[in-house]
Amino acid sequence: MAELTRGVRIGVDVGQVRVGVSRSDPDGILATPLVTLARDNTAAPDAVPSDLAELAALVAEHEAVGVVVGLPVNLAGKHGPAAVHVKAYADRLVDVIAPVPVTLTDERMSTVVASRRLAERGVRGKRQRAVVDQAAAVEILQSWLDAQRRRT
Repeated sequence: MAELTRGVRIGVDVGQVRVGVSRSDPDGILATPLVTLARDNTAAPDAVPSDLAELAALVAEHEAVGVVVGLPVNLAGKHGPAAVHVKAYADRLVDVIAPVPVTLTDERMSTVVASRRLAERGVRGKRQRAVVDQAAAVEILQSWLDAQRRRT
């Protein structure tokens, strides 16, 4: 397997209300939280929703070489309504940030793990809701980076 290309990766946790965003260092070793974006569900069908536009701006600003989007596969390994929703979001993102590639990765349990880790650090309630999407995006990107390194 070819070595992972050097460059920043952006991790994305797509929710109905918010989008958590993380980024990696250029060497692809560590994912860190970046921002939580509010979902724009009011954009006209032919317009780019503001959250996708903000994501595209982050990809450009960090000169990202790829975007990793968490795909919510259920515990049985099946794609439910949430996965269909995320795939549609990722397809729109592909159009907005081309030629930067978008990769879907299994994100089973990322939000659960992120919530647990935040709770262990004493972050609860409203403060946790404000950052859990970023933490989930970190979990998604970090596990993807770790998997890429195990392949080389």
